[in-house]
Amino acid sequence: FSNDEVEILEWSPDIGWAAPTLPEWASELLSFYSSTHSLYGHGVNYSPLSAEWTAVDTSWIENLEGELAKRNFVHVSEHFGYSRIGRLDQGAPLPIPHTAEAVAAGQFKLAKLAQTTGGKIGLENLALAFSLSDVKDQGRFLDELLEPFDGFILLDLHNLYCQLENFGLSAEELLSTYPLDRVREIHISGGSWSQSIEKKIRRDTHDNEVPDEVLALLPLVLDKCPNIEAVIFERLGGTMNTAE
Repeated sequence: FSNDEVEILEWSPDIGWAAPTLPEWASELLSFYSSTHSLYGHGVNYSPLSAEWTAVDTSWIENLEGELAKRNFVHVSEHFGYSRIGRLDQGAPLPIPHTAEAVAAGQFKLAKLAQTTGGKIGLENLALAFSLSDVKDQGRFLDELLEPFDGFILLDLHNLYCQLENFGLSAEELLSTYPLDRVREIHISGGSWSQSIEKKIRRDTHDNEVPDEVLALLPLVLDKCPNIEAVIFERLGGTMNTAE
């Protein structure tokens, strides 16, 4: 930051709502990138595919309105899937079957988001999937959800990598299932492995180095996606413990 090498910044506003006060350095960075039209919004707790509208959703939208009054965002994205259901108020995004009812529920909540932001909304692809059909259908599902709003896809390359490893697909095969002209932003991160009953599962935990396989996806994806504006590196705070 001090060498002016970071062109854009992405901020998850709903993380900040839980903090009593932001550190001064964080507020200054957000204000600077907001003033230069270089601040991107990325929500994590809206749960676009939860079927019910609850008081939690109303509060989330009201908080976002307050955020938008303070800062200018190039656009605002969220995560495909749902992270809130019943008594569960917050969790990791989970996949949902591709049905007409799910599309309608998602479009209802995305319409609320679009009305609040004035448009320019998108969804990030999900790393988790319950079946191979979930994986192969996610691109079409995203396209249907976003079509009424001319929404964009935030393509997370590590999430793609998780699906490639967990379901034995090739990058070309998986990318062919996505509407790549909708991709405006890319995420790059690392993750970890977990042991399930039968095999290892790759997870998008943002707590480790970016695998070489993920970096190798970048030129391939850049070549196939004509409308990309930004490439963002994700890493959990507290996990960069050495100078290297």
